[in-house]
Amino acid sequence: MAAFAIERDIYIISDEIYEKLIYDGKSHFSIASISEEVKKHTILINGVSKAYAMTGWRIGYTASERSVAKTMGNIQSHATSNPNSIAQAATVAALNGPQAEVEEMRRAFERRRNYMVERIQNMELVSCLRPGGAFYVMMNIKAILGKHYKGVEITDADVFCSLLLDNAKVALVPGTGFGAPKFVRWSYANSIENIKKGLDRLEAFLAEIEE
Repeated sequence: MAAFAIERDIYIISDEIYEKLIYDGKSHFSIASISEEVKKHTILINGVSKAYAMTGWRIGYTASERSVAKTMGNIQSHATSNPNSIAQAATVAALNGPQAEVEEMRRAFERRRNYMVERIQNMELVSCLRPGGAFYVMMNIKAILGKHYKGVEITDADVFCSLLLDNAKVALVPGTGFGAPKFVRWSYANSIENIKKGLDRLEAFLAEIEE
């Protein structure tokens, strides 16, 4: 990808917001670190909402060549207002302060991921892969499509999520928006108690699916 971008002189936009939430002993690798030439073609995107649990504070940042950053700044200044001063100060404290709690949170996410993946893999009609980072599990519902729940045909992820929400009170994100209509997205950025409750409800829901 880097060679392709350099050859055609196009920019690489690298979203690295989950760089600290990686599992199984692996570490983050940025495409910008390949070479100085690749670095010059890269616009790195990051923020504090994931690793530092500052969701809603609306703090993000980019790193790029100075000329690119200046141009982005010119556009941004006419498009949005600035983040509030409290959020900015909190972000500086998060980025410059001790990182032990970030690692503690990463380990908690890893335990929740392992639990969720194991439960889903042991259920009928659904499956999933073990994600290597972030805090989402994409669950495959291909075996359910065409089947029925209380007389309603499950044609895609949107219908599945709607039925699960209405009947089991579990909210999932359809994969349709990600170009994956045969998948639904779980989040394990929640307590293990709530994750267990949600998976128990899923299991009961699946037991009622008919041909």
